[in-house]
Amino acid sequence: MSDGFLSQEEIDSLLNGGSSSASSAEPSKEGLLSEIEKDLLGEIGNISMGSASTALSTIINQQVNITTPVVSITTLRELRDKFEVPNIALDVKYTSGIVGENILIMKLTDAGVIANLMMGGDGSVQPETLSEIEISAVSEAMNQMIGSAATSMATMLTREVNISPPDSTIWDNNTAQLSNNIPDDQEVVEVAFRLTIGELIDSQIMQVLPIQTAKKIVSIMMGEETEQQPSQQPAPVQQTAPVSAPVSSNNTPVESSPYNNYVYEKPIETNTPPVEVQRAAFQPLQDASAYAPPKNIDLILDVPLEISVVLGRTKKSIKDILNLGTGSLVELDKLAEEPVEILVNGKKVAYGEVVVVDENFGVRITSIVSGEERVKSLAK
Repeated sequence: MSDGFLSQEEIDSLLNGGSSSASSAEPSKEGLLSEIEKDLLGEIGNISMGSASTALSTIINQQVNITTPVVSITTLRELRDKFEVPNIALDVKYTSGIVGENILIMKLTDAGVIANLMMGGDGSVQPETLSEIEISAVSEAMNQMIGSAATSMATMLTREVNISPPDSTIWDNNTAQLSNNIPDDQEVVEVAFRLTIGELIDSQIMQVLPIQTAKKIVSIMMGEETEQQPSQQPAPVQQTAPVSAPVSSNNTPVESSPYNNYVYEKPIETNTPPVEVQRAAFQPLQDASAYAPPKNIDLILDVPLEISVVLGRTKKSIKDILNLGTGSLVELDKLAEEPVEILVNGKKVAYGEVVVVDENFGVRITSIVSGEERVKSLAK
């Protein structure tokens, strides 16, 4: 105040209850969602992400908890200023039931632990960078999480909810664009959850929704919006002559009703004789041992068949496969004295033992697969 007069800023401050213009803009931003709507979004997120934690727990075989949702209004630009980098973000779209974006953000160190667990590790390694295989593994895990959350949300909203294929992005600096479909300055709903995985992770995971999508979810939950069924237009009726009033069988006009356009024709009754039913007769079965090949089998004797010998089999995890190198040993599930399997076009027909014939490997047949085993092999 100067010379006994108030400046325009001081007058505006008094009219606004002592708050500045910058602080007066904040209530309007928070007013985009009421407290009831925030609580409802938090409860929906708590239930849906609970299903997501169950899906993640099944994948990594660890106890996973996603709890304590905190709902707030922000922008992607403000998220970049306060959220630690690097992160991995999974962007999906609701394609039916709910229309809008859904972004799931996780710290890159937490994603590294999940990738390590998925590949057979103990989760003790927290890499700052992820390989393409690890990014693909974490993206699949997050995709399963969002899919489980969408299924849970469909149950709550009593409507079908589908999502598009995910698009994963590594967010490694505070200037990179987080979403191609949401402007940086557009207000969004941030739902932050606490993520714990056993004793390995005690961190935070974040879900970001546009305001319009969040309000649509709230309106459906509050019963203010029902699912719109696609309108079905009746098929055009081809007419060769003007339609007249329907007439009954005795040539008397039928009273007009909304159902006159649907004509029901009574089936014509005919005096058909009753159908004679006879018991089916079958030829007696022949003994399988007396089966003789057809006389024209010579026509197919020149057909080539692929014969292969199975020395043994085993199963390895992705981690073990990646660690294979020159000189590595792979232990099979057969003992040294056990016979090998002889396959013809992929079907087991005999057993044998490996021999050496003129510096080449061969196999000596020791037994032929019985008829019962052959049937089981063909049924596989």
